[in-house]
Amino acid sequence: MDHYKLTARQQQIFDLIQNTIVQTGSPPTRAEIATQLGFKSPNAAEDHLQALAKKGAIELLSGTSRGIRINKHDGYRNSSAHLQFSLPLQGLSQLALPLIGRVAAGSPILAQEHISQTYHVQANLFDKKPDYLLQVRGMSMRDVGILDGDLLAVQATKDARNGQIVVARLGEEVTVKRLLKTSHLIELHPENPDFPTIVVKPGDPFEIEGLAVGLIRNTSFI
Repeated sequence: MDHYKLTARQQQIFDLIQNTIVQTGSPPTRAEIATQLGFKSPNAAEDHLQALAKKGAIELLSGTSRGIRINKHDGYRNSSAHLQFSLPLQGLSQLALPLIGRVAAGSPILAQEHISQTYHVQANLFDKKPDYLLQVRGMSMRDVGILDGDLLAVQATKDARNGQIVVARLGEEVTVKRLLKTSHLIELHPENPDFPTIVVKPGDPFEIEGLAVGLIRNTSFI
């Protein structure tokens, strides 16, 4: 079977599922997909989900309204058929998002010298408007579908709640992790058991740079 060659609409639904998982930790319901993409009923969303499952891009789990699992198969990640988020669909507004390269210690993340290029993406793919893209390095967030080389859409903010996926600066390093604050310290949790939790103690250099609000698979732009 020829897996992962998705139509533009199937790709849009797949991207919505992945972005919802990144933002909330859970996949969307059929009703939420229908509302977000303007379908007349959840049944239309179900038809598209069944097609995605048949192609091997997702797995549908019975017994729950959020029973959607993205298949982390290398065939999809490397597929030349993967359509870019910025594939223009008529009538949709576009965002111009700077891609942040290496970040110098002590300087703003959106400083001009950090911007390596700009991508144009569809605004309706994000519930919250992103301010920039950050290229993911490493596999520490693998289990929520954030892979090495992906472009993480980030909303610039210094505030975040427990459980949210954040972009944090630790001295000269910028990292993507799930935030957990306690009364005594801050923990940055990976989504991969092969990586350790980062513990930020009082006095350690630490700053929240933004919240993850979406994801773009970087092979889309090759």
